[in-house]
Amino acid sequence: MEQRYATNPEQIPGWTTEQLRQQYLLPELFAPGEIRLTYTHHDRIVLGGAEPAGGVLELTGYPEIRSETFLEHRELGVINVGGTGTVTADGETHTLVQGACLYLGRGVRDVAFADADGAAQFYLFSAPAHTTHPTALVSPGEGTVRELGDQSTSNRRTLNQYIHESGIRSCQIVMGVTQLHEGSMWNTMPAHTHDRRTECYLYFDLPEDARVIHLMGERQETRHLVVGDRQAVISPSWSLHSGVGTAAYSFVWAMAGENQAFDDMDAAPVTELR
Repeated sequence: MEQRYATNPEQIPGWTTEQLRQQYLLPELFAPGEIRLTYTHHDRIVLGGAEPAGGVLELTGYPEIRSETFLEHRELGVINVGGTGTVTADGETHTLVQGACLYLGRGVRDVAFADADGAAQFYLFSAPAHTTHPTALVSPGEGTVRELGDQSTSNRRTLNQYIHESGIRSCQIVMGVTQLHEGSMWNTMPAHTHDRRTECYLYFDLPEDARVIHLMGERQETRHLVVGDRQAVISPSWSLHSGVGTAAYSFVWAMAGENQAFDDMDAAPVTELR
């Protein structure tokens, strides 16, 4: 488990492109036959990827979180961004098609990932939990669906809310998938911050020769990351987040922190950005 320590906005102006990428970008989240995890000290989130590649991968405890089992003191959101696969939790097997979301609460002991077609890729997002909520599975289109944006501003998109205050219940995770419509490239505009939560983006369904320009930093001191398919970005609570791609794409958004109100955000109009 890799560790990333918390940062503050005063560090940003002097950092090089490589320093920004080393701190906030997770470029190799998935590897065949592996579970790869990163612990960020921003809201003590653990995020990563599990790619069974025809085998079975077990999620165990790690020294970095000082627990016998991974979910001893944590909760976990899982979204499959690859082919159909299964997640077995304490003996109960759940089948996840691409885009499906599974929530596992604090106290689940045994977690294993497997393939149905050899191509499953599970994105994992975990946060500390103070109580237990029941396991829940939601398939694509079965959560709260919101149609946002407009084709005239290149940000027509379908937002699927899975884990949130009116959907799958959790202690602090809020999680879902947004799909951009053909011809749209902006994932949100205006950009925004929510100083009470850390948010992480996983970009996927992006063509191999395409990239997303992910905006970050403070609104008066913006920076950017060039992000490829199935790469993730850690966005601290003080950092705005917005992005534009060279082609349409999808992304998993996941948050943890002070509250679970999805619309609790502070807009950063494009005219204020520097």
